Amino acid sequence: MKLFSILFLGVFSNLAFGQATPPDQQPTETRQTTPSEGRSRLQVKPGGEVIKPKDLWTDTGYFHPFVRMPKYILQDQKAIWTSPFHTAKSDIKYWAIFGAATAGLIAADRHIESGLPTSTTEVSVSNWSSRIGTAYTLVPLSAGFYFIGSRWRKDRLRETGLLCFETLIDSNLAVEGVKLVADRARPPQDNGHGGFESGPSRWDSSFPSGHSINGWAMASIVAHQYPHPRIVPILAYGLATTVVVSRVGARQHFPGDVLAGSAMGWFIGDYVYGRRHNSELDHKPSAAEQLLNHVRLGAALQ
Repeated sequence: MKLFSILFLGVFSNLAFGQATPPDQQPTETRQTTPSEGRSRLQVKPGGEVIKPKDLWTDTGYFHPFVRMPKYILQDQKAIWTSPFHTAKSDIKYWAIFGAATAGLIAADRHIESGLPTSTTEVSVSNWSSRIGTAYTLVPLSAGFYFIGSRWRKDRLRETGLLCFETLIDSNLAVEGVKLVADRARPPQDNGHGGFESGPSRWDSSFPSGHSINGWAMASIVAHQYPHPRIVPILAYGLATTVVVSRVGARQHFPGDVLAGSAMGWFIGDYVYGRRHNSELDHKPSAAEQLLNHVRLGAALQ
């Protein structure tokens, strides 16, 4: 447990990366940001936009914005893994809260797991519903955002697809790095003890949950991009929560695993949005807003 405590603090300090940006990542141009409900919650200094003004329907084509993505991924990963050295004090509260909550769940994991239903039907349903957080669901969905936005010339929808791609790559690289260190046994392994450094394979570590980090990373992007109408973030976070519950119900992860993955995913999504969102698009109504503003689902969702 002592080893895990060190790992645990490192994980969540690496998530609070809305910091003073390292010198090599300072943007060459100052970007004007427009206050909005969807803005990054962390103190993230804008970097290079995922869609630059020159990409807005000139002669750059569908695939030109992807050329910048490898460089952006490298910048993101450097920020993630070096964040303990440049985390803003105002952001420490985020990883402290989620860190303490995850530590508490890990301490209670075995007790919680033993009290969950174990019927074949419930496990099967959980396995099926957890597919929402898999790559073969989220990658096509990201591609749909991008190519539909490109076809209809909806720049915000197009940007959403690119942000989702970047976030999913970042989250997968981060989660695999932590898994290799944690090497936690899954619930059916190690007699259900959930020990760290005791899994059969470091590549199949239970901590943190990959499905959860991917689901919450993408939900974070969608919710930041489309804060209105309220039904959009509600649906995004609702589906991400379904993934979290399903992974525990399917006996693939302990509660502490999914909470850690969820927090990592949300923070990574928040960071990528803060770094890459082109505020020039803020004045343009999104495709979702144009469609859903005509839908009335009750005052609570307006």
